[in-house]
Amino acid sequence: MVLRDSKGKFIWQSFDSPTDTLLVGQSLRVGGATRLVSRASQKENSDGAYSLVMESKRLVMYYKSPNSPKPYIYYAFDSGDNGRLQNATLPKYNSTLSFLRIGIDGSLKMYTYNNKVDYQAWEETYTLFSRDGFPEGECQLPERCGKFGLCEDSQCVACPLPGGLMGWSKFCEPVKPPACGSKNFYYYKLEGVDHSMSKYASGSGAMKEDDCGKKCSSDCKCLGYFYNKDTSKCWIAYDLQTLTKVANSTHVGYIKAPKQ
Repeated sequence: MVLRDSKGKFIWQSFDSPTDTLLVGQSLRVGGATRLVSRASQKENSDGAYSLVMESKRLVMYYKSPNSPKPYIYYAFDSGDNGRLQNATLPKYNSTLSFLRIGIDGSLKMYTYNNKVDYQAWEETYTLFSRDGFPEGECQLPERCGKFGLCEDSQCVACPLPGGLMGWSKFCEPVKPPACGSKNFYYYKLEGVDHSMSKYASGSGAMKEDDCGKKCSSDCKCLGYFYNKDTSKCWIAYDLQTLTKVANSTHVGYIKAPKQ
């Protein structure tokens, strides 16, 4: 779409304002269009929870939750001092019809049209969050395991409840948090676990593990906290959703639950 004034002079074109998709020839740049924003759902075309943002020194992916005071980073393309180039695999067939899209689940994928086939002609030719973990695994997607789940090797492997690790299903969800102002709660511990936000968020501290717990206890919106014993860093979680399994037992999580 192109808008012109009464004299035919160019005013604005939709090509300069991408939504959730970048076409060939479009770009994100500082001083111009700086972001892609996911759709809310397949049926709803309003802005969703995920965005890909061009900042002055890096390209960042954010997740925005109504429970959190600000969006948090779930992936960052850090350029460093020497820059960085990331290539997508070229298709075996000759085609210039391609687009890059941020999905309603926070995924980032490239699709290319294959005019040699009659079925599923739009082929996925690049994905940032992949099952094989390169460039990044699916466990880094905030909602990979729905409302709650433990993710390992891009698979949802357990539902971490107060009674232990149960089999995961799409119905897995955290226990209902205590009401604001209530002191009738406790924390159950998960060892060798990180929150997806902890990979790219610096966390608070250094601080003691007990102080990290006190910080969560004093915030009625906090659903749990995550602590790295090696760095003494603390992460306060306003959303739980996908937790990631790590080999290092010095990474621990504490989930808030009401006392029975």
